[in-house]
Amino acid sequence: MKSYSATDVGQRRKINQDSIFDSQVPVGNLPNLFIVADGMGGHNAGDYASRFAVRGISESIEKSFEKNPVKLIGDAIRAVNTGLQQKAEEHEELSGMGTTVVVMTIIDGYAYVANVGDSRLYLKDDDELRQITRDHSLVEEMVRLGQLTPEEAHRHPDKHIITRALGAAPEVDIDFFDFKIPPEAAILMCSDGLSNMVEDLDILHVLESELPTGEKVAELIRQANDNGGRDNIAVIVVEPDSSEVD
Repeated sequence: MKSYSATDVGQRRKINQDSIFDSQVPVGNLPNLFIVADGMGGHNAGDYASRFAVRGISESIEKSFEKNPVKLIGDAIRAVNTGLQQKAEEHEELSGMGTTVVVMTIIDGYAYVANVGDSRLYLKDDDELRQITRDHSLVEEMVRLGQLTPEEAHRHPDKHIITRALGAAPEVDIDFFDFKIPPEAAILMCSDGLSNMVEDLDILHVLESELPTGEKVAELIRQANDNGGRDNIAVIVVEPDSSEVD
């Protein structure tokens, strides 16, 4: 397996509220673990929320005896949601903070994914880039109801408004996905600082290129910044070996 991850503050923000976790080696009972979190909140609250989520999820998984990956990841996300609520109650400056999260592990050729918010996971298979996760956002709800087309949603001024986040409520609703990873596939996890700034076709071209994994990540971040870099950018690219997806 090859993986590489990076974050960038972008061109408009002063604080990077995106956090990542990238481990090809076991974390507790999981053989690998990848996390992207995009925080929100005033001053340093969003930065705190995303770092708290990444650290809390990985530490919870590290300590757990649970072996079912879906339950293991779900329990960790729910524990972090409770922890963020408690921190916000204890510290006024953290009130209103929250974070998106997308989490993945790969086991025996299958990817197990969980997400809350609008950070995304894509699968690159053959000549296609497919979004696996579903955005928990206002415009995505409008698309599902037929009130907007996907193209209109991409340009909508309210596309940054999310409908689910860790820390936003005492209970968190998590979406889970699993899929068999095809041969020669690549997986992209990212915050909306990438997906809002770089078109899917351009992302696909980078993932299909002969660049080393780390340079693919750098190129995606460069394109997001060249296109305006209006938000923080977080990117993880995972390229499983053929022996891991047979």
